[in-house]
Amino acid sequence: MQQYIEFFSNHPILSAVWVVLFVMLIASMIKSRFSAVKQLSPTELTLQVNRDDALVVDIRAEADFAKGHITGARQLALGDIEKQQLAGLEKHKAQPIIVVCQAGMTAQKAAASLIKQGFNKVSVLQGGMSGWTGASLPVVKSKR
Repeated sequence: MQQYIEFFSNHPILSAVWVVLFVMLIASMIKSRFSAVKQLSPTELTLQVNRDDALVVDIRAEADFAKGHITGARQLALGDIEKQQLAGLEKHKAQPIIVVCQAGMTAQKAAASLIKQGFNKVSVLQGGMSGWTGASLPVVKSKR
């Protein structure tokens, strides 16, 4: 214990950085635990689509969507979601919706926006398309 105290007193800036990082990590975990947006694994996404007829909304750019997307996914830009230009998505308000982006970070913002607009069951694919392809799951390429 004495070594820790000596280290902290000799390296106050480094110690402060570690404390801040630790607090941010804990805050992030607490925020995700109480968030209205649930994160789904690729397996859970597949189950939701098959069992509950969930709708997959891909918010990546059209070019990225064309290179490869989840079967049955609809492409809708984040900007359109925020402007409430949902291109017919309104009729699926009671249906589970899973938002997908490249890495899973931007989808949180889109999912929160959809919840504010009255969608009940909104989830996010954990890890985004990177997580999906990392799990060696199939993608569909658009023919353009």
